[in-house]
Amino acid sequence: MTQESVRALFDIWERVWNEGQHSLIAECVADGYVRHDGAGTRRLTHKQYEEEIVAAKQFRPNTHVVVYEHNIVDDRAWFRFGLTWNDAITGAPRRRAGMQVFRIEHGRIAESWLALLGIDSTWPDAESQKSWTSK
Repeated sequence: MTQESVRALFDIWERVWNEGQHSLIAECVADGYVRHDGAGTRRLTHKQYEEEIVAAKQFRPNTHVVVYEHNIVDDRAWFRFGLTWNDAITGAPRRRAGMQVFRIEHGRIAESWLALLGIDSTWPDAESQKSWTSK
């Protein structure tokens, strides 16, 4: 993997999350994707992960992800990000800060580790990056 190919992968992944282009998930996520998060460790097909993303966005309407800092080295990438959405019941704006590390295999996301701060948490940075992979 080159830094450019990993950057291109996450440029597409940004479109999945921020533009709702869910048909691109199969292009980005390996079958047998391993996800480590607050719910534990799971192995998912790209179709199962697509279903999870769609359900999460229904639960959190107007989901938008911004990146404050990232790094790509070989087959690994990490992102320090902020997530915003509207409460599905009240419509109130909500937010959450997090970090995620990804392992890339054969040009697709094969494994990730996700850590989220509490609801309504933010990073102290004044500005996010223009795009997920810009400096």
